[in-house]
Amino acid sequence: MPGVFSQLDLTPNRLTLARDARAAQGDLIDLTSSNPTTQGLIFPAEILAAAATSYWSARRYHPDPHGDLAARTAVVEYYARRSPPLVLQPDDVFLTASTSEAYSLLFALLADPGDNLLVPNVTYPLFEYLAALRNLELRFYQLDEERNWRINARSLRRAVDERTRAIIIVSPHNPTGAIVDAPLATLDLLGIPVICDEVFAPFTYAVSDTPPLAALHPDLPLFTLNGISKLFALPDLKLGWIVLNRPARVFAPRLELLNDTLLGANALSQHLLPTLFAQGETFVRMMVDRVRANLTLALQRFADHPRIHARPPAGGYYLFPAIDGWADEERLVLYLLERGVFVHPGYFYGEVPGCHIMLSALTEPTTFAVGVERLYAALI
Repeated sequence: MPGVFSQLDLTPNRLTLARDARAAQGDLIDLTSSNPTTQGLIFPAEILAAAATSYWSARRYHPDPHGDLAARTAVVEYYARRSPPLVLQPDDVFLTASTSEAYSLLFALLADPGDNLLVPNVTYPLFEYLAALRNLELRFYQLDEERNWRINARSLRRAVDERTRAIIIVSPHNPTGAIVDAPLATLDLLGIPVICDEVFAPFTYAVSDTPPLAALHPDLPLFTLNGISKLFALPDLKLGWIVLNRPARVFAPRLELLNDTLLGANALSQHLLPTLFAQGETFVRMMVDRVRANLTLALQRFADHPRIHARPPAGGYYLFPAIDGWADEERLVLYLLERGVFVHPGYFYGEVPGCHIMLSALTEPTTFAVGVERLYAALI
């Protein structure tokens, strides 16, 4: 059968079947959720409703390949408030339907079929599917667990060849929580365009801020990705953006054509964006406080556990502990399922050395606390 993904086995895997069977018993604690709306984190409806009212009466369709000017101006002002600030112009911003669409646009912008992109060896399983749409190769650089999952600069240099077109960095990283908080000399030395995904930027834990990578590397072509899915817990309203720093502006005319080809960003969501930034801070702070409290609870509970070794993440909303005494992560997850708690195995995120599990601190706090207790007891 021709076409993309035609060679993949798309039948449910063993863990999915086991999870569904265990969930049918009615008492499974799922600690893997990345969806804020299923965890009781609902952006205030009254703010959305009030902001939408003016849209309906003045509704006109004026497509712009960059996106609505007021929305882009709100993005510019958001980065001006970051620490350190990132100085932008509205034309440096391209609004998209999502971060995934933004990646797809940038992959098409920067690479031809057969070229390669550098991605971390531990990461969310998204890039392989997006790269397949363009017939691009993924080459992996290493994250060092003993250095709090920092980027291994030597492995980054080794991964580069003459067909490397971009380096992808996720900060805060999914699922390790690592944050790039200082310039990386290797990036400037290589001079290859960088795509930085910072959708978890407000979710800090062991550090105070997530610096915009483009502010740390002002002379390197750098594309910053973000959106309202994580930032405002609005994955259903479908709005993301690509921000170009000064050296990346050379790519703007072609990116304008690419984005104009799709025009995927929803007009209502664009209209709402200035209000989200102006009135959403209290809600964002509440989400961040929940994640921090859950992380603290888990780290304190696991601190004396002989098998669970959890490092305080710099940010993000996941915990990615190493587990002693188990060599097979799938067997471990199946064992935990039998005891009423579901986590992700480390291999969901790549070829991670050792044995790891992932749990989401986005989980509703009471449920999270019960899940942590079940984990503690099951692995003691």
